[in-house]
Amino acid sequence: MKKIIFIILCIVMSTTGCSKMPDTKEESIKENNIQVDTSQVEKEKREEDKINNIIKTYENVEPKEWGEHLKGVVSHIDDKNKEIALTLDACGGKHGSRYDKELIDFLDKENIPATLFINYRWIEANKDIFMNLSKNNNFEIENHGYSHKPLSVNKRSVYNIEGTSDVKDVIKEIKLNDDAIYKLTGKKPKYFRSGTAYYDDVAIKIADELGYKIAGFSINGDGGATFSKEEIINEVRKVKAGDIIISHFNQPNGNTYEGLKKALIILREEGYKFVKLDE
Repeated sequence: MKKIIFIILCIVMSTTGCSKMPDTKEESIKENNIQVDTSQVEKEKREEDKINNIIKTYENVEPKEWGEHLKGVVSHIDDKNKEIALTLDACGGKHGSRYDKELIDFLDKENIPATLFINYRWIEANKDIFMNLSKNNNFEIENHGYSHKPLSVNKRSVYNIEGTSDVKDVIKEIKLNDDAIYKLTGKKPKYFRSGTAYYDDVAIKIADELGYKIAGFSINGDGGATFSKEEIINEVRKVKAGDIIISHFNQPNGNTYEGLKKALIILREEGYKFVKLDE
């Protein structure tokens, strides 16, 4: 993991000599007659060029918008067949690295699919659990960032949480966890949700250029794992076809499990079908 972090940091730090690394590597290969996969070298070079172009394009662009529901944020899915998407976040960190096993076991038992947005810190604290979740077909693993920051190019804050500081920091917030997930699962995430789900318009464009869709929401299912059981039930039952529900599976001491257990069964009885975002 330290190697992955070093590579990404080298790419985004334009003031270092890391941009010269491919030439040095090629010279070393020639001198020592080492056999390498040239396609992998070319792939890494293309990725480096892509990131450098993103930095050059956006490093002096000032954001004009800030929020949860900006253009480019996916807040709904197709509303065919009364489909809705349940998404669950795991934020990581000192107070966010626990695991709501009852909730996940309930979803698995009831065959209710969910899209899991998982932060790098949570993965590091729960690696075995993460690997089991990644192998469960009921769940789709997506990217919830490296440090769980709002995605900003100028340190814009929300809920007293400072956002990413610039274009390079936006790229690191996305790419470091992307690489961690890919290394562990062999699958690249397709969706990104920032810490707090707040973005500025420039950060959204950067994520798009990195190949990501930004996952928003239309139903706040548990208020950051602070709602009471009844509040969760009442909020989730407001859904309409095509809605995306956001809740959490990293706060077992909260009421998310008890509230969702009741609300999701009611929705299914009303004819709603649960799908993952990538379906």
